[in-house]
Amino acid sequence: LAASSIGQYEKSVGALGDYCRTVELGLGACFRASEPSAAMTKRNEKPDTSPIGAIVFGSNQGLVGQFKDVVADYAVTKTKTIKGNAKVCAVCERVHSRLVDSGLSVKGLFSVPNSVKGITPLVGQILEEYEKQGESEQLFLFYNQSSAGSLYSPADQRLLPLDETWRKKLVKAPWPSRQVPEIIGTSTFRALIREYLFISIFKSCAESLASENAYRLAAMQRADKNIDDLLEDLTSKSNHLRQSRI
Repeated sequence: LAASSIGQYEKSVGALGDYCRTVELGLGACFRASEPSAAMTKRNEKPDTSPIGAIVFGSNQGLVGQFKDVVADYAVTKTKTIKGNAKVCAVCERVHSRLVDSGLSVKGLFSVPNSVKGITPLVGQILEEYEKQGESEQLFLFYNQSSAGSLYSPADQRLLPLDETWRKKLVKAPWPSRQVPEIIGTSTFRALIREYLFISIFKSCAESLASENAYRLAAMQRADKNIDDLLEDLTSKSNHLRQSRI
């Protein structure tokens, strides 16, 4: 089951590639049509005092070792280095408890999805809660991602304010046709930003779930090996005792 789930989550991340490119093309057109907004400029000038929004992904399942504790402690350490009033949302009851015990202000709690189909509704709930609390000028994601050595390692991503290097890269990206699009109103830009946030949160959740299942699969494989080793040892001792009795 874990092996099957890993494949589904990895495929879902790969499927976001084309859609992400479409959103980035639209954002590039918006950036070329106008200079960065005053809000973006303000964020870049005073990032230390702006409100902080954070989303931490964990796991409620067993056989994952310190999965939830590692990402929770990593999020606590990182948020304490950033000045501002942090509003944290936890995607896991155990991570929620860990964050509360660490003294962070946890404003939202969401259930961990059990399949790929459950990620999209979760992301919608997170974005709705984010908008309800008032859009923070800084938004971070904290999650575990697959790692070759230890199977998973904590990671973070800053979604807002938009990275200036990333923005310039989109501005320089060529439009795929000769007909350059015309941007109508600011609602287009806001809609594209919302889709960019959706893609980023979806990807982080899928990577967290994939790394969780990879660790669980490895744990089961280690358990199987330990059982085989124990059976081999017990069989050897049984044979030795039987020979001694003979």
